[in-house]
Amino acid sequence: MALVSVSNISLKGVACAVPTALDRNSDYPFISKEQKEKLFKVTGIESKRIVKGNSTTSDLCFSAAEKLLKKIDWKPETVDVLLFVAQTRDYIVPSTAPILQHRLGLTTRCIAFDIPLGCSGYVYGLSVAGLFLNGGTCKRALVLAGDVLSKYTSFEDRSAYPLFGDAGSATALEFTSGVEPWHFNLQTDGSEHETIIIPDGGMRRPFNDHSLKKQEDKNGNNRSSCDVKINGEKLFEFSLREVGVNILELLEYAKKDINDVDKFVLHQANLIMTETIRKTLRIPEDKTPYSLGKFGNTGTTSIPLTMITELASKMQNGELSLLLSGFGVGLSWGSVVIKTTGVTMVPLIELDV
Repeated sequence: MALVSVSNISLKGVACAVPTALDRNSDYPFISKEQKEKLFKVTGIESKRIVKGNSTTSDLCFSAAEKLLKKIDWKPETVDVLLFVAQTRDYIVPSTAPILQHRLGLTTRCIAFDIPLGCSGYVYGLSVAGLFLNGGTCKRALVLAGDVLSKYTSFEDRSAYPLFGDAGSATALEFTSGVEPWHFNLQTDGSEHETIIIPDGGMRRPFNDHSLKKQEDKNGNNRSSCDVKINGEKLFEFSLREVGVNILELLEYAKKDINDVDKFVLHQANLIMTETIRKTLRIPEDKTPYSLGKFGNTGTTSIPLTMITELASKMQNGELSLLLSGFGVGLSWGSVVIKTTGVTMVPLIELDV
């Protein structure tokens, strides 16, 4: 258990970019009408956005960052830290963060590296950026979080394809002396790393002549060893077992309770999972915003995307106490309690990519 407090950081702005291409689950050809109705009831996902061609996560994050920097009037040379948080990097080698550092015109004195986490990645990214800023030597940081998981999902896999949408985000953090600390609870369990996995393409199982061959599983899903494979039952069990406990431990550590938090922004995995967590913790329904109906599970981006689409006015025009919680692939999970005031929220960016 890693309970950590980080002082002297404030959230200055958030931007998100999504493709314009809309993919509706009602048009998905591999399930019946009855199955589509059940799918919507369980997942809550009606549609999602999908990139075209060779567009990447970094393209979406670049557009979000470019718009955000202009909106908050940060000159590129004033950014000290850039973190790229994603599972879908541009290349195996090199890392993507240096490519974004160059595209954005940041100086060579900027710290830039990748954090290859998924569903928990946004919270972890905030913690790492906060620790860099905490001492005051670094003043400004960008957390660029996103994923284009559609590229790693077999169209013929009914257990995965209807779930994942593509998106990218940019979050600006700044050293601000004397503000209320951010409190984190970060956890990991690698013993269940196969719960969500792409088996081939890494060093353990390199790409080979059979990697792209699709095979049908016992449930009739067709996927290759280069496509994401999900054990939905294990994932559901993990989420119900760990996430609520993590949140309660964090609230106790931060000396707060559920009534002290204005909004709980939970990773948008699927509706029944998140609703079960919410009901177990007795969080009021109006404190838990959702974006997954329109965008699906966008992995690392799901928390900032929910803030942009569902909380922009409140975050921009007032003060909010937020609890953000990400959980999934790894297995990895983490939550943070933050207070925001007058955050610049860039309207959702839609790109023809």
